[in-house]
Amino acid sequence: MDTAGQFISMPLLTLTSDIGWKDYLVGAIKGQIMQVNESFQLLDITHQLTPFNYPQAAYICRNAYKNFPDETFHLIMVNLFDTRPEHLLLVKHQQHYFGIADNGLITMILEGQPDEVIALPLDKTKQKTTLHCAAVFAQAFTDLLSGIPFQKLGKPLDIQVKNPLRPTQGTNWIEGQIIFIDHFENVVVNITREEFEAQRRGRSFKIVFKRDEVIDRIGDNYADTAEGEKIAIFNSAGYLEIAVNKGNAAGLFGLHGYSDRQGGAAQQLQSRLFYQTVRIFFD
Repeated sequence: MDTAGQFISMPLLTLTSDIGWKDYLVGAIKGQIMQVNESFQLLDITHQLTPFNYPQAAYICRNAYKNFPDETFHLIMVNLFDTRPEHLLLVKHQQHYFGIADNGLITMILEGQPDEVIALPLDKTKQKTTLHCAAVFAQAFTDLLSGIPFQKLGKPLDIQVKNPLRPTQGTNWIEGQIIFIDHFENVVVNITREEFEAQRRGRSFKIVFKRDEVIDRIGDNYADTAEGEKIAIFNSAGYLEIAVNKGNAAGLFGLHGYSDRQGGAAQQLQSRLFYQTVRIFFD
């Protein structure tokens, strides 16, 4: 607050990565950012994303950024070196700015193409490390704050595209993949309330998982069932969630999250299919 009693605005910069907390790297990234611009207010979303799991990363990033005010900057350092990078992406979408690798994740987060995107060149004379990438992103964000137009910071390009993981459906059913298991081992499925209601059309339903586990109603919160009993709710992000009141649904039912790496291992996946999918039948 300044002497006139007005709050001084500090630019918000969120940080999301798959780096983890075991070494110095998250702290060093913050140091690189602060060397470029000490005015950033740094806010951690998470640094514990499962490596190479794009559906999980998309779910976390999509439902985090929407809760921040316009003009927030989002640094997403996930699978930075999927290929040898020659550039990074600077994205503007619905008054938010993103710094991210050109690996297809941004189209999964936004569930489509961004409003504007340019390529940020990397210095060919420097080693392409995580810290160098952080400094490049921080400089681009700072340039935007200084008033440099978005399109002046890089060149337009055709970005890599990955499609968001969607549920499959038929006339009387919809099937989703488990995309996230939270700290309490509640299981999040990639079926939104809107998708559920559109397919339900007022009909009764049964949520079926692990072959023989059934839930036939949706609660408002975990306390809508007795302690130790399973329940389905739509969580704060609007996604179907299977939980056990004061229990751990994932461990109890042997449920596992979807992984991109299993996409090519069809036979291995088949033996675990019932443990990674949730199907809803409508009557």
